[in-house]
Amino acid sequence: MKTLAEHKCFKGTVRFHQHDSVETKTKMNFSTFIPDGPVKGCLIWLSGLTCNEENFITKAGAQKYLAEAGLMVICPDTSPRGLNLPGEHDGIEFGSGAGFYVDATTDGYKNHYRMYSYISNELYALIQKEFKVGDNISIFGHSMGGHGALIIGLREKDKFKSVSAFAPASNPQKSPWGAKAFLGYFGQDQKTWDMYDTTALIKAGVSRDNEILIDQGSLDPFLKERLLLANLVEAAQGSRQKLNIRMQQGYDHSYYFIATFIEDHIKFHARHF
Repeated sequence: MKTLAEHKCFKGTVRFHQHDSVETKTKMNFSTFIPDGPVKGCLIWLSGLTCNEENFITKAGAQKYLAEAGLMVICPDTSPRGLNLPGEHDGIEFGSGAGFYVDATTDGYKNHYRMYSYISNELYALIQKEFKVGDNISIFGHSMGGHGALIIGLREKDKFKSVSAFAPASNPQKSPWGAKAFLGYFGQDQKTWDMYDTTALIKAGVSRDNEILIDQGSLDPFLKERLLLANLVEAAQGSRQKLNIRMQQGYDHSYYFIATFIEDHIKFHARHF
């Protein structure tokens, strides 16, 4: 792991790093904010379509609240980079910048697009080794990254203390975004599609022991046709999984929305450490 740049910020330091990934077989970038004082735990932030390791750390305004809570954050890139696989760069819903936090099974992609294992195994172990936070690790994200946080947090519940999301893609296989990505990453294997879909996981009885916090903007243009939060709400009714879904009136899908409620999410996670 090497440090590419660093900046003093709110009684802490923002850094940009790069390392050689075993899972993706490429170099992977991530950013961190680490407060100056004792670090009580680490939050993994997963970003959405077209994003990289820079978006959250520069736009969310989280550093002040992280420093106050004594928490660090780590923001990985959203896909492998530097490849030239068939169709990888043809659109925003699949391939570069759209890893969907899955382990692909199709030819070519299965060798590199292993973002589920990268986050839940490789990055998790790197955090423990390099930043010495033990198992005090939680996960959250936005849009495609909200989808990633939910599926990883549900399936790897023993690893992550808490889970939250902003405007998550809740039922991706039924969405124009996710359907294209899942077809490219898995082909027609429906069982695998279900493994990477929050709504399908909860329908199948997968759950966490603690509540998941979800914030959603009421004026989000993607809410009804692409995020499909209503499908998740329906699936959760009668299930073991407790959801705290807050519909935020007048907010959209942007980082203005995230910046408004990021303090709430940091405090939510801090309570679990």
